[in-house]
Amino acid sequence: MKHIHLTGICGTGMGSLAGLLVEAGYTVSGSDTSFYPPMGDQLKTLNISLMTGFDAKNLVPKPDIVVIGNVCSKDNPEAKAVLENGIPYMSLPQALQEFFLKNKKPLVVAGTHGKTTTSTLLAWILTSAGMDPGYMIGGVGLNTGKSYHLGKGDYFVVEGDEYDTAFFDKGPKFAHYHPSGGILTSVEWDHTDIYPTFDKMIGAFEKFLKTFSDKSPLLAWGDSPKITEMTHVHNYPMFSYSLTHGDYTAQNIEPSPEGVTFNFCYGDKRIPLFTPMSGPANLENALAVCGLCHQLGLTEDQIREGLKTFKGIKRRQEIKGVVKGVTVVDDFAHHPTAVRRTIEALKEHFPGRRLIVVFEPRSNTSRRNTLYDEYLRAFSGADRVVIAGLYKPEKIPAEERLDTPRLANDLMKRGCDAYAIDGTDFILEFIVRGIGPNEVVAFLSNGDFDNIHQKLLDRLERRKILPDRKQTRSIRVKE
Repeated sequence: MKHIHLTGICGTGMGSLAGLLVEAGYTVSGSDTSFYPPMGDQLKTLNISLMTGFDAKNLVPKPDIVVIGNVCSKDNPEAKAVLENGIPYMSLPQALQEFFLKNKKPLVVAGTHGKTTTSTLLAWILTSAGMDPGYMIGGVGLNTGKSYHLGKGDYFVVEGDEYDTAFFDKGPKFAHYHPSGGILTSVEWDHTDIYPTFDKMIGAFEKFLKTFSDKSPLLAWGDSPKITEMTHVHNYPMFSYSLTHGDYTAQNIEPSPEGVTFNFCYGDKRIPLFTPMSGPANLENALAVCGLCHQLGLTEDQIREGLKTFKGIKRRQEIKGVVKGVTVVDDFAHHPTAVRRTIEALKEHFPGRRLIVVFEPRSNTSRRNTLYDEYLRAFSGADRVVIAGLYKPEKIPAEERLDTPRLANDLMKRGCDAYAIDGTDFILEFIVRGIGPNEVVAFLSNGDFDNIHQKLLDRLERRKILPDRKQTRSIRVKE
């Protein structure tokens, strides 16, 4: 039995790979700087030796193979020890290909936005249809409670990541998987730390498209001029989807707090379906999955049953609790488009309720000023916005950092009730003093955000009653 060590194990992809390796019978150990939800919680259930911090001592006893995550530079203490001691090593995509994809038909979901939801939905519909797919996804599905599965069926669903592979392979992860089918949800400029221009990012997606064979169907979002341009010349079966035009569309769309009823349309067919997911973006994700499942030969009933029983994903519009009428939501959104789409979905799911959005700039892109104007537009649908301080601002050059007080001030000028507040305790006090019953608080961050969701629920529990926010004054915020 091989001992495999994962350096950077708590990343969304690495944590899922760890689960697959355990299911396959390998001895697994791993290290990371911290173990926050949802991946940290999942890892702690797997009987894995977990070590906090990176240290050459973590490689004792000597593992047979080390998988080095892209969070690690060549100066990482464990990476240096691997190179100095001649320990065999590989990247996450290499490990996935070597151990799990060789005898499978990979279905790869790629795109700047929506790929976690889309790949989890695809895996669930195939599972519901009795096809027992394998999957490795960067989020924890609520139907299964995990982000990975070996599977005995032919298909293996992979969330295809455009981020670079490792310090020894600067190409995109999704160029490694040789898909038998796939979905491309969107292409926007992101990961500005490794793609200094949009053209550089386009180059990564072009590499992904070149991995499709002449028998690998691709479902591509039809509302993106850039995707249309990229797929204009192709040697693979290509199908477009969008709400209004393309090979797969939606008609008679009827949203409600419970979800969306619609007609799934292709050719002359009009298939009535229901999805529990809210918002136009999630409806597009559902169209993509239904379209690919149709191309794979699933029946209408199989598609219908899988879609209507899908419960969603942890950290994607996940309701963490309801206290005294206040609903607390956790979401992974951090790119401006994801922020806008999340707000749209929450307003649709909670019609007529006041929505307070608390945003932590934590990702490499969101901590930079590159997409400043896009953030101004993204928050416009919220009733109140709180911008937290940058996570580890010292990691970003001063001249590149997002100016959060300026962002809040510019949002105010646009008519949005916005505040820049540093510190979890100050944010919580500000929210609690100004909140009333029947309101929604959504925390948006790609990290654990200091467990602020649970801290808010705890504070609300301790209050005997909630104040009438119309009769309270806001606390003074330092500008």
